[in-house]
Amino acid sequence: MAGSSGEQALAYTCLLSIRDEAARARALNEHLSTRSYVQGHTLSQADVDLFRQLSAPPADPGLFHVARWFRHIEAILGDPRDKGQPCGLHASKGRRVQPPWSPPAGTAPCQLRLYNSLTRSKDVFVPQDGRKVSWYCCGPTVYDASHMGHARSYISFDILRRVLKDYFKFDVFYCMNITDIDDKIIRRARQNHLFQQYRERKPPAAQLLRDVHAALKPFSVKLSETVDPDKRQMLERAQQAVRLATEPLERALEARLAEEEVQSCVQVLLEEAKDLLSEWLDSRFGSEVTDNSIFSTLPKFWEAEFHKDMEALNVLPPDVLTRVSEYVPEIVSFVQKIVDNGYGYVSNGSVYFDTVKFASSEKHSYGKLVPEAVGDQTALQEGEGDLSVSADRLSEKRSPNDFALWKASKPGEPSWPCPWGKGRPGWHIECSAMAGTLLGASMDIHGGGFDLRFPHHDNELAQSEAYFENDCWVRYFLHTGHLTIAGCKMSKSLKNFITIKDALQKHSARQLRLAFLLHSWKDTLDYSSNTMESALQYERFLNEFFLNVKDLLRAPVDAAGQFEKWEEEEAELSHSFYDKKAAVHRALCDNVDTRTVMEELRALVSQCNLYMAARKAARRRPNRGLLQSVAQYLMHLLKIFGAIEEESSLGFPVGGPGHSLDLEATVMPYLQVLSEFREGVRRIAREKKVPEILQLTDTLRDEVLPELGVRLEDHEGLPTVVKLVDRNTLLKEREEKRRAEEERRRKKEEAARRKQEQEAAKLARMKIPPSEMFLSESDKYSKFDDNGLPTHDSEGKELSRGQAKKLKKLFEAQGRLHQEYLQMAQNGGSP
Repeated sequence: MAGSSGEQALAYTCLLSIRDEAARARALNEHLSTRSYVQGHTLSQADVDLFRQLSAPPADPGLFHVARWFRHIEAILGDPRDKGQPCGLHASKGRRVQPPWSPPAGTAPCQLRLYNSLTRSKDVFVPQDGRKVSWYCCGPTVYDASHMGHARSYISFDILRRVLKDYFKFDVFYCMNITDIDDKIIRRARQNHLFQQYRERKPPAAQLLRDVHAALKPFSVKLSETVDPDKRQMLERAQQAVRLATEPLERALEARLAEEEVQSCVQVLLEEAKDLLSEWLDSRFGSEVTDNSIFSTLPKFWEAEFHKDMEALNVLPPDVLTRVSEYVPEIVSFVQKIVDNGYGYVSNGSVYFDTVKFASSEKHSYGKLVPEAVGDQTALQEGEGDLSVSADRLSEKRSPNDFALWKASKPGEPSWPCPWGKGRPGWHIECSAMAGTLLGASMDIHGGGFDLRFPHHDNELAQSEAYFENDCWVRYFLHTGHLTIAGCKMSKSLKNFITIKDALQKHSARQLRLAFLLHSWKDTLDYSSNTMESALQYERFLNEFFLNVKDLLRAPVDAAGQFEKWEEEEAELSHSFYDKKAAVHRALCDNVDTRTVMEELRALVSQCNLYMAARKAARRRPNRGLLQSVAQYLMHLLKIFGAIEEESSLGFPVGGPGHSLDLEATVMPYLQVLSEFREGVRRIAREKKVPEILQLTDTLRDEVLPELGVRLEDHEGLPTVVKLVDRNTLLKEREEKRRAEEERRRKKEEAARRKQEQEAAKLARMKIPPSEMFLSESDKYSKFDDNGLPTHDSEGKELSRGQAKKLKKLFEAQGRLHQEYLQMAQNGGSP
């Protein structure tokens, strides 16, 4: 406040004497307006006293000086109503200080929840050791080709693993096993060995026929005892195929045909009767197979095929892979400790788990996953294996619910030395021993297919917790849903058994993965034409967006020009973009709900497409930076999901694995030059009116370039868009376009034909005089009047007045129609 302190004191004394606050404020405003008020000047005691008389700054905008003066002092002293607080004048010495600050309330962070089969609910995921996640996944039993049921589990777990590792940034240690010792493997290996020996002996044709007929007898008994309708149908088909294959050989022998023709029939029968003869040979000579190497050749082959299939599906390899055959010593030690802890017993060279003893323990519980299935003997026997459910084996158990930890080997089975005699591991124990060896007494996640819950995983839990004497061997149990084929269970009997190699012949690994991403990982997935068509449409939808954004980004722009002013449309799209990212995060936290994620991404891309279309209609370029951010976010998620198999700057790779970046970077400049040259030629051709040249440029666009994987899109008034697309996709698009054009042409011709027929029929009707129109209908009428109108029906009864009236109306209408015809004929026209 300028002026002497004495003048100010006198002025403020006068002001303080004014009792009315409004009047005092007006007087103060006038006083301050005549002074040079310097903000930050040291306050006087008069300032403070007058300030304390005011409750708030004046609301009247005309009292500007008072409001400014009040805010200045308030920032130093605080609220004038807070009379009990010290003035603070001397401490501040009149200097402005920062006002108090408090952080925003914010929102609670979204926590990852996983559907845990141990609770049958979505539980918050909390690893036991910081960010480290220990994960064990049940691998395949390798005795045959991997099928789409395997793909269901391993693609789903691959997506979950990638999301936990690359999105939630957990340090995942992923362990998977290979079951290479199993009843199915033993039987299949033995049968393959015996059949190969039989084939190499080249049995005479007559001997082969005798052996096939001998093998058909036990096979027929097996067929008659089979209750399952699918299995029965499969066996009936196999039996019929063998019988049909025997007939040509029998006729060839009866007719004494040439040896070459006989041998041709022999080879056909050997192929058709392979499974039949293999089972028969195994029942006779299986116990004589003693070489352990025979039982390792088959699983080694199919394991290699499995790894090839996983690589083709872009499934990440495990951090560590365990094979049962390599962990037999660890399995023996594991079984021994279970026995030592009192939960296992030896019986006739085999070792069984005592479920009654375990369940009666206060610190243990049997059947954690599917308690309602405990006692299901069908499921338990399936878990024991085909070679281990004979009457003598079942009689070795103390309880029907007990299961084998170690099986005494019979003749014709592989064996390893152990304290209880030569034998081999049970099925369930392998995972417990291998996972326990690598992951310890408790793991974060155990995964497997839905059908493994009981008895396999329940038995794993029991024997592992018996070994470690704990109740927490697995913290989260994840089970992937079933896979059906067009609504039916996949089985060879229904002829819908689809191997992974078969599936990859029809669709790419990315398309299969997109189909899985569009469904929940824990629910049943129906692999059908409709499912795959949805995945293909989604892929095309995303690919078109990526191609449009890449075309936008290829347009030359200087360093400053890449930053464009945002209008309302950009702000709205950006707001929606961040909303979608939040929704995606919530969905991933909700049991890794990729189905919802994919729908949110679809909605985001649709909004971007509408934005680009609106900009194109307004002849304005879309904001490249904003669309690039959206595209890069999509790429980020698709790479996390494993839907993009290799490094790609933007969009789906083209040109095959390993060539995407090089191909696009190399050819696009040349294609751009070609496109610009073509545009120039088209412009001149239109100006000079040379349709032949325009036709050539269309042929280049529609016929030549698609063969090379190049799509040109012409837009009126805008530059041609150049897109590098998968060649097969373009050829398919071209074929669909041709079919659509052919369909339109066919419909047009059909419509013209129908119109012509209708006109011809109308002309024919017009030619008929009304007096003749009813005479030909003798099946309806028997008598007519002089004008040709019916008077009686076909039975001779006189027509009612209503019927006669209706016919008269038709008669009069035909008269008008015929008159129109006569008029046209007279004028030389046509209808």
